Amino acid sequence: MTQNQTINLKPLKISCTSTDCDNGLHCFKNSQKKKVADQIGQCHSCGADLVDWSRVQKRDLSDVNYTFAALKHELIRHYFWHVEISQKAINHARRKGKSGMRDAVEKRIRKSLGSAEPTYDGRQTPGADSDKANAIHYAQHATACCCRKCMEYWHNIPLGQELTEVEIGYFSDLVMLYINERLPFITENGEKVPRLKPLRCEESSSTEDEGG
Repeated sequence: MTQNQTINLKPLKISCTSTDCDNGLHCFKNSQKKKVADQIGQCHSCGADLVDWSRVQKRDLSDVNYTFAALKHELIRHYFWHVEISQKAINHARRKGKSGMRDAVEKRIRKSLGSAEPTYDGRQTPGADSDKANAIHYAQHATACCCRKCMEYWHNIPLGQELTEVEIGYFSDLVMLYINERLPFITENGEKVPRLKPLRCEESSSTEDEGG
């Protein structure tokens, strides 16, 4: 598997600590054990040390290509960079357009991550298997701004303090760059998109019989 390979992954239960080291997909989340062993920044499963953390943690948008490449070394980030985005999430983004999504992204970052102690931190961002997930949520997981714990070890944002306006702007830009890359067809001002019709019982059964 290559880091830039495009694959259609089905939504699955995956966490920040999941690894697939044999395929180059790790977990760099810090733990007390890693801190004691002076292994901060290394994969907790195999010890791989693949990220230039000082470079990523400068939060420099002019170096965002490196930041994104580094994020894709981690299994959960790689997954959200490559998983197929649901049609419901795509339609939501198409209706809002880039302008509306930019406003929604900043509002989302500010509301779910901006405070010193966000409500339900670690659980505030729906996963791909959630019916509530939209493209912003996919992007937050992919860019490690889904919760304050992920923002701490990836972007060096300390826990227990409010995000600054500069930090809110940086993470909003990261999310929009993901959306622009994954959904390049979104118009600037949005478009009318019909609502998805719920499947009738017999249609759902037929789809399952055919393997989705």
